[in-house]
Amino acid sequence: GLNASVSMEVEFGMCTVTCGIGIREVLLTRGCPGTEAKCVIRVEECRGPVDCGWGTPISEGLACVKMPCIYIPPKNRFKYVWKMIILNKTAHILPNDSAIMEFCRVTRSVTFQCETQENGNIIASVKYMVYGTAEMQTKKAGRIEAGQSRRMTTDAILVFCVATGIIVIIGVIFAMIFMILHW
Repeated sequence: GLNASVSMEVEFGMCTVTCGIGIREVLLTRGCPGTEAKCVIRVEECRGPVDCGWGTPISEGLACVKMPCIYIPPKNRFKYVWKMIILNKTAHILPNDSAIMEFCRVTRSVTFQCETQENGNIIASVKYMVYGTAEMQTKKAGRIEAGQSRRMTTDAILVFCVATGIIVIIGVIFAMIFMILHW
């Protein structure tokens, strides 16, 4: 065990998150067993600012999107409040109270916000922009054009490198033949 005659000094590790709720290690910096300079004595929750800004969906297809709230296990200990944000209007609270929400795209873009609550207090908030079906098709077409443009550039570089390599090899062969003939 720990030596009781040695004074104990505690250091807190970094929080695993920059917003919302996460965990951190509590380290002992004096009085560890053996020759250890530091040892973990426990892991505890830590909190960052409530506003986590804009999130990235965990799954995004052309038809539907899955968006997670901010939480740590066990996720059933928190309450989740999903809101649909409407410009210049009061947010519409949705009946979904799960940590992950799936939303199938509609014609126009929609903004969602999830508030993670514990004992009536908001501990994390994250927003998501779900683009409409027309915008997704436009983005997909743009990605295809960008991919084709990139492919053409890559092909041109490859042709240039191969041609340069062939010219260098032919030059080296002629140089070797010239050196052998004049030996």
